[in-house]
Amino acid sequence: MNGHRSPGVPILRLGDVLVTGLLNELDDRTAIAFTEELTERISAEGARGVLIDISRLEVIDSFVARTLMELTTVARLLGARVIVAGMRPPVAITLVELGIELVGVETALNPEQGLAALGWRQAEQPLEGARRGTAR
Repeated sequence: MNGHRSPGVPILRLGDVLVTGLLNELDDRTAIAFTEELTERISAEGARGVLIDISRLEVIDSFVARTLMELTTVARLLGARVIVAGMRPPVAITLVELGIELVGVETALNPEQGLAALGWRQAEQPLEGARRGTAR
């Protein structure tokens, strides 16, 4: 490696909520870097909620499940609520078949429901060029 940080999992900020997603290519190194970056961002930005979209995750193993549980626990200790959204039915079935319970991990059917559960709503902002007030 040349010392440059490889691009990891993107983490976006919407108000006081951080939004991110997991892809299938979550190896040990990526998972550790993702966990470190996300917890650092929660702390630095005072995030109150985190949405992790896993709708693109086609398979899950015990490592990824453990990563999600640990991340949820750390985030909670930092004052943020984590919701994992978009779990596909085959992923849910695999978790049950493997006997893996995502202890302490809140889930939502899709990212929109997850954001709503976190209390996020788009702030109403005047359109560019619109006048403030109602003077006519």
